[in-house]
Amino acid sequence: MLYNLHPSSEVKESNRFMTDTTQKPSRELTMKDFFREENGEVVPVDESVLIDFKDGDIVEGEVVRIDRDEVLVDIGYKSEGLVPSNELTIRKGADPHDVVELGQRLEALVMQKEDADGRLILSAKRAAFERAWNRIEDAYNDQRTVEGPVIEVVKGGLILDIGLRGFLPASLVDIRRVRNLDSFLGQRLECKVIELNRSRNNVVLSRRAVLEEERKEERERILTSLEEGMIVRGTVSNLVDFGAFVDLEGIDGLIHISELSWQHVDHPSEVVEVGEVGEQIHGRVTKLVSFGAFVEVADGVEGLIHISELADHHVETPDEIVRSGDEVDARIIDVDARRRRLSLSLRPKREEREERPRREERPRREPEQRGTPDRRSSEGSGLRSGAFDALADLDLEER
Repeated sequence: MLYNLHPSSEVKESNRFMTDTTQKPSRELTMKDFFREENGEVVPVDESVLIDFKDGDIVEGEVVRIDRDEVLVDIGYKSEGLVPSNELTIRKGADPHDVVELGQRLEALVMQKEDADGRLILSAKRAAFERAWNRIEDAYNDQRTVEGPVIEVVKGGLILDIGLRGFLPASLVDIRRVRNLDSFLGQRLECKVIELNRSRNNVVLSRRAVLEEERKEERERILTSLEEGMIVRGTVSNLVDFGAFVDLEGIDGLIHISELSWQHVDHPSEVVEVGEVGEQIHGRVTKLVSFGAFVEVADGVEGLIHISELADHHVETPDEIVRSGDEVDARIIDVDARRRRLSLSLRPKREEREERPRREERPRREPEQRGTPDRRSSEGSGLRSGAFDALADLDLEER
C-alpha cells in the first residue's frame, strides 16, 4: 500500500493560518490574523480558534459596552455576548452602570448560544446563583452562617443578597418582634440557613437563630442568678391566651394569666401590650421626618416617635401633632440595646384610652416652615454612638 507523504492543497490552505510556536514570529500577531470581515460581519478565519461551549455553561469575558437595558461581554466568541439588565443582578431595577464597569471581568451563564436573531444571550445573575448555591448548601450542611445586605423589604420579611435572593421571615429577624422592617434596609445581617429547596430556588434564613446562640451564655448567667421572690424588670415580648412572655434581656419568662392582675382577666391584652415598658420621659422634638418625629431625651440620646404613635387617631404628617422644638412627655414603649434604638409614644396607655370618652379629633396644625435643615438627619436615627449609656440616668434600671 502506498501512502501520500505530501499534504494536499486543502491541508496546506488550512495550515496557512496556524502559527509555529517553536519559531520566533517575524511580527506581532493581531486580530486580523484570526478574523476577517465577510458581508459586513466579522467571522473567524479558522473556526478552531473559537472557544467551545454550550447552553448552560458558565463562561467568562470582559465588559465592552454598558447600556441602560443591556451589557455586552467579549468572551472570545464570533459575536459578543448580551446580558439583559434583568439578568445582570438579583437587585430589581438596578442600573447596569451601578453594577459593572468597562473592562471588568464577568462570569455569565449561557442561556442561548444563538437566539432567533443570532445573538449570544448570557446571564450574570444565574452564574452567580450557581456559584452561591454550592457555598450556601455547604453552609447549611455544616451549620455555618451566611452574611449579606438587606436589599428589599417584602410582605412578611426581608430579602438578603447572599449571591442569590435569601428570604428572612419577619418572625426570624430578631428575638423579639420587629415593628419596623424598613430600618434594616441596607444593613448586613448574619443568618443561618434553615431551609433549602433547589427545585424552587428557595432559601430561607434565620437571624434569630444566630442571636439566640449569642445569648446562650447570657441566659445561663441569668438562670443561675435568679432566685425565688426576686423582683425583675423586662419587656413584654409576646401575648398568648394563657399569659404574657416577658423578655429579661437574655431569657423569656412567662407571667400566667392568673398572675397578671388581682381581678379576673379574660385575655392578657386587657392588661399588657407587646413591647410595653411604660416609663414616662420628657424630651424635646429635634426633627420631623415622613415616618415620625425624633425626640432628644438626654444629652446625645434620641428616641423615635413613629407616626402611628403620635396620636390615637390617624395622622397624615407628623407636623399635625408636633413641631421641631416642642417639649413633650412621651411614654417609652421599646428599648433595643442591641440596635441602640429607643421607641417612644404620645398615645395614652390602653387602660387610659378605655377609661376616658373619645375626644374630638385634634385640629390640624399648619405645616412647619421649611428653612435651614436641622443638623440631625434621618441617617442619624436611633441613638448616637456611645450615648446609649446615658439611659442609666433615666431611672430605667438595667434597661
